[in-house]
Amino acid sequence: MARRTEWPGDSADSSRAEKELSPQDPAERARAICLRLLTGTPRTRKQLADALHKREIPLEVAEEVLCRFEDVGLINDAAFADAWVESRHHGRGLARRALARELRTKGVDSALIDEAVGQLDSEQEEKTARELVARRLPSTRGLDRDRRLRRLAGMLARKGYPEGMALRVVKRALEEEGEDTEDLDEGGVF
Repeated sequence: MARRTEWPGDSADSSRAEKELSPQDPAERARAICLRLLTGTPRTRKQLADALHKREIPLEVAEEVLCRFEDVGLINDAAFADAWVESRHHGRGLARRALARELRTKGVDSALIDEAVGQLDSEQEEKTARELVARRLPSTRGLDRDRRLRRLAGMLARKGYPEGMALRVVKRALEEEGEDTEDLDEGGVF
């Protein structure tokens, strides 16, 4: 069964809790919303700002609360980005390009994104790509070489790996299995 993706603050419990707060004090409502959202999982400043906007918290109140949360360390987009890169690279095998795209959608500043994805070097990225191909390679046995190459390189491309690296890693894996790859050029697979 597919799980519905919830927007921050759209559960029934959150609405009930917010109604119990005084509607006259938007700052208190904003603090309660932010604290509740941060309890479950780390969030970026933009995610919290969007949730406050959705709950019709005045912009100046939202800004004040978000600044205070940053001052005390409850919101830290740099730490969020670092943890995101670590988790998604090791857990899902995503490459720097895919990780940067995800962080942009979460509202992380470009400089923080560059710093976070910069933690992954090309060697680590290629090592992860080799591991992903090694796991998927057995499921392609029985297919012709070109189809295997397209499937494996396509899988890496969807995870954000550069085309040249993807082709190099897949060709090496196929060669180690005994496939003839001499007539394959490095372009034109996608």
